[in-house]
Amino acid sequence: MLRRHLLLSVATIGLMGGSLPAFADSAAALRWIETEFTRSTLTKEQQIAEMEWFINAAKPFAGMEINALSEGIPTHTYESTVLTKAFEEITGIKVNHQILGEGEVVQAVQTQMQTNRNLYDIYVNDSDLIGTHSRMQQAYNLTDFMAGDGADVTNPGLDLDDFIGKQFTTGPDGKLYQLPDQQFANLYWFRKDWFDRQDLKDAFKAKYGYDLGVPVNWSAYEDIAQFFSEDVKQIDGVDIYGHMDYGKRAPDLGWRMTDAWLSMAGTGSVGEPNGIPIDEWGIRMEAGTCNPVGASVSRGGETNGPASVYAIAKWDEWLRKYAPPAAASYDFYQSLPALSQGNVAQQIFWYTAFTADMVKPKSEGNNTVDDEGNPLWRMAPSPVGPYWKEGMKVGYQDVGSWTILKSTPLDRAKAAWLYAQFAVSKTVDVTKSHVGLTFIRDSTVRHESFTERAPKLGGLVEFYRSPDRVRWSPTGVNVPDYPKLAQIWWQQIGDVNSGAFTPQQAMDRLAEEMDITMARMQAADEAANVYGGCGPRLNEPKDPAEWFAMENGPKAKLENEKVQGVTIAYEDIIKRWQ
Repeated sequence: MLRRHLLLSVATIGLMGGSLPAFADSAAALRWIETEFTRSTLTKEQQIAEMEWFINAAKPFAGMEINALSEGIPTHTYESTVLTKAFEEITGIKVNHQILGEGEVVQAVQTQMQTNRNLYDIYVNDSDLIGTHSRMQQAYNLTDFMAGDGADVTNPGLDLDDFIGKQFTTGPDGKLYQLPDQQFANLYWFRKDWFDRQDLKDAFKAKYGYDLGVPVNWSAYEDIAQFFSEDVKQIDGVDIYGHMDYGKRAPDLGWRMTDAWLSMAGTGSVGEPNGIPIDEWGIRMEAGTCNPVGASVSRGGETNGPASVYAIAKWDEWLRKYAPPAAASYDFYQSLPALSQGNVAQQIFWYTAFTADMVKPKSEGNNTVDDEGNPLWRMAPSPVGPYWKEGMKVGYQDVGSWTILKSTPLDRAKAAWLYAQFAVSKTVDVTKSHVGLTFIRDSTVRHESFTERAPKLGGLVEFYRSPDRVRWSPTGVNVPDYPKLAQIWWQQIGDVNSGAFTPQQAMDRLAEEMDITMARMQAADEAANVYGGCGPRLNEPKDPAEWFAMENGPKAKLENEKVQGVTIAYEDIIKRWQ
């Protein structure tokens, strides 16, 4: 009956003026619903109705070929290889969904904004650029687009309120600039099977005086790293390590730090999702304004403050002392799947985007699951450093989001917008989320199929069903031009790992270069309104001691950065998340 209903409905649409074959698109839609998109928060009838809408809305663009770009994680691989095929068969629009490294994606976005040449019709672009897009107004304002030029191609079932990360893709003007496509947080990852061993628990408590458990602060993390690397050393005949990270000199290394690493140590001001007036990059922007005033401590920022220097020093120290020797040459894409070798006890900064790799069966070389596929590991909130205060940002969340630049012609923008909505539609989203495990819809994470699968996902479902999920946040609006500033980071951090500079020297140089770059932005904004009047307006430098003395200034150096380690039982975290 459902098949007959769909065929008749679309045949009627065809007779009313569509030029496509009456049954081709409807048959494809039904086939995909019955064979691929078998799990959905919609009923089958509702899925059919949603696909009918896409078929009808896409008719003016049938035969068009559009280009999309994203970085390479399992979610985007699925979109590129599976969803493009489904979308073309259902709508007649061909999508070339290219996958490149994150740095190349950011570079392409920057190049298109600078040249106004339409390199790609749509990007999955991190919401870290929300400060850039809202200032420069070179991306389609989706709020106005959906109500205006794009009204005829906006899915009435899009349900924006169902998206759990839309607050991160909304500018200070209250407008939506990006539509979330995938979302993942940095959490703490640990081998629960090892942490539960009574002999290891007894040995740890005898040495450190407190229980082996999920570390609450960086001191406890360091103690655990030292314990597994220097005391335990081997488990089941395998050399093990107490820490994992990466240190390859590449753009990934910069994002490793801007992704809330400094704020987890205690850089920035109290405030969620991002500190006010100082954010997680150490950039200062006074409350109620849109003009950044500096990154250096001498201008009221905190990029080279004691908390930031401490954060970089610990990254470097732990990488050298407690991580596998190869980790120093790993990049983002190599370090996280490396955990599946099964020789690391914990990782302080682990992205949930790699859950999909960590739940692969043992037969595929994953040594962190048992014979039944149950994870031997768990995820939990990352610990915080000694400069951190209650109410500050607790960690990073990547919200890769569909972004259309204004240099894309309107007809191509409309076709691309249809593809973006298809990729996040309720018809598709549950299936896509089972592949990539990067939740964007509240209804999806609460779907019964994830209740069933939760025990095999190590805490991921519990985290994304909890109120805590919004406490992890992307880069905020203090960053005026993400591409320009982000590219400065990795060289400075790489010089720490290579031994060329001390952490203090590197962060001093980084803060100075950020201020120099923001000074150029200020000049451009004052001369040509490049940033809509919201470009930097740098403070004049003054004695850092004056800023350290201010209540909302950067934090002065602590006499003792190594506080007593504190841990918590994993079961208590799960209770809180539930």
